[in-house]
Amino acid sequence: MNITKPVGTTLDLIGNTPLVRLEGPSKAAGCEIWGKCEFANPGSSVKDRAALYIIRDAEDRGELKPGGTVVEGTAGNTGIGIALVANARGYKTVIVMPDNQSKEKMDTLRALGAELVLVPPTKFADPAHFVHTSRRLAEETPGAVWANQFDNIANRKAHIEGTAPEIWEQMEGRIDGFTCAAGTGGTIAGVGMGLKAFDENIRIALTDPHGAALYNYYANGELKAEGSSVAEGIGQGRITGNLDSAPIDTQFRISDEEGLKWVANLLREEGLCLGLSSGINVAGAVELGKQLVADGRKSARVVTILCDTGFRYLSTLYNPEWLAQKELPVFDWLKPA
Repeated sequence: MNITKPVGTTLDLIGNTPLVRLEGPSKAAGCEIWGKCEFANPGSSVKDRAALYIIRDAEDRGELKPGGTVVEGTAGNTGIGIALVANARGYKTVIVMPDNQSKEKMDTLRALGAELVLVPPTKFADPAHFVHTSRRLAEETPGAVWANQFDNIANRKAHIEGTAPEIWEQMEGRIDGFTCAAGTGGTIAGVGMGLKAFDENIRIALTDPHGAALYNYYANGELKAEGSSVAEGIGQGRITGNLDSAPIDTQFRISDEEGLKWVANLLREEGLCLGLSSGINVAGAVELGKQLVADGRKSARVVTILCDTGFRYLSTLYNPEWLAQKELPVFDWLKPA
């Protein structure tokens, strides 16, 4: 039995998350599929890592001073991570979020003491986009810093220095592939860079939802979006600062329906309650595993990110009325008797 060692501060609870072998996906891929349990972070998502590094970086540069404010535009999880880290460090938090994100994220941010500013969802080119709105609020707020998670490479540094070495050690150096979706791009770029430093032969794959433009960019050199997705926090239409020079070897496009299939299977068969981004990541990991096996790596081992807890989406993914409204399949156990 492994006994967890005591930590020095509450912020030391961020990272060092468990890695679990996923039985159903492994069987489907014909090789080993492993999930990094980022829902085990204090804020229940992978974004805690970026939040910690972004705030520490602002402190180290002297931009964030005692009693200051951290302002960020986010789909929710980064804001939750920032609010927790800011509370622990004595800062205030202002979070700007599109108003179509889950009610659970909004309620969580308010419960953590963050000032929540909701704006209509719009294209990045629109000055009213949540990212641009958060930048303006930071400029207008005395003593505030703008976290700028999309282009602040302290984000991917969290994964170069933290997530990637953890995966390498947990897999005992035996890993053939890694994949996840991109929102800011920090996770896939940082983990990819970190793992490639250990072994250049590790295959790094982008798993992109419909409605995002990165699949076409890495496949055909053109930022072109096709279709749509209800997944929160993933999908990107530009090359962010964090994605710049990301070592992407291959790419997959995954539908919401395929992602939801894995969300359902992992809950029903393996007892993991996850969000749609995790389901899409797992679907991509299965595709990457099949690709590696077809290329002759019969005992391939693939790792992906289990981004956050499904408890954050009770009003959406786990709500039969919401799923039906979005013309998505309703989980069997949620259908009326």
